[in-house]
Amino acid sequence: MSADERTLAVYDAKAADYAARFAAERPDRHLAGFIAALPKGARVLDLGCGPADASAFMRAAGLLPDPVDAAPAMVALANARHAIGARLATFDDIDAIAAYDGIWANFSLLHAPRADLPRHLAALHRALTAGGLLHIGMKTGTGEGRDTLDRFYTYLGRDELLGLLAAAGFTVTDTDEGVETGLAGTPDPWIIVRAHA
Repeated sequence: MSADERTLAVYDAKAADYAARFAAERPDRHLAGFIAALPKGARVLDLGCGPADASAFMRAAGLLPDPVDAAPAMVALANARHAIGARLATFDDIDAIAAYDGIWANFSLLHAPRADLPRHLAALHRALTAGGLLHIGMKTGTGEGRDTLDRFYTYLGRDELLGLLAAAGFTVTDTDEGVETGLAGTPDPWIIVRAHA
């Protein structure tokens, strides 16, 4: 299935708003931990990079980010802000084999239909080198639906996500859960998982 056009339209229209909402002067604790867990020169896929602030922090720390996003306005904004080589790609375009030491999938795969998650996670596992590090953030809950901005979401429970990761070949090493208010203005529960290929 191709990327959800209604979701992409929201990100194209609100790219600048999104960038402003999540702007930061330094990496948050999850990104800082991810960067610290990788050696200098590690190649990282930033999947659903948005304005590519995370990639910019990675690059400043000596990593080699490959930022991709399915929303053209986000790719344009990322390159205008950071000159970082962001490129247009959907989840279906990830077909690399053992090309990355890390993958930063921070609240991007939650826009994929539940039925597509097993093959997307399998593709990410193939894209990582042996022992490579995956960071994935998802909103927690049940079912699928659209938020007040018309973005499509798949909501997962903790056990469901961990099961999907195990089925794709990942070994989970850390989880964290919390609540944050996003672009739509609603407080949403989330889970972040770190796992190795």
